[in-house]
Amino acid sequence: MSIAVSIRLPDGLVNELTHIADETERPRSFHIQRALESYIADFADVQIALDRLRDQKDAVVSGHELRKSLGL
Repeated sequence: MSIAVSIRLPDGLVNELTHIADETERPRSFHIQRALESYIADFADVQIALDRLRDQKDAVVSGHELRKSLGL
């Protein structure tokens, strides 16, 4: 199932999006969907990192300790 969503974008961004769509022979909606999927995945990663940073019980490992544990 898909739902239509209407958004407003600056002219320059639409021009760039249209150029990419033309070059790849894909619709603009395809590229918008991929960009949103990437943004949402990145946002989730940031939230996980922030949660771990705030967790006082989560041990902090130095870069040296990490390399040593990996045998580097």
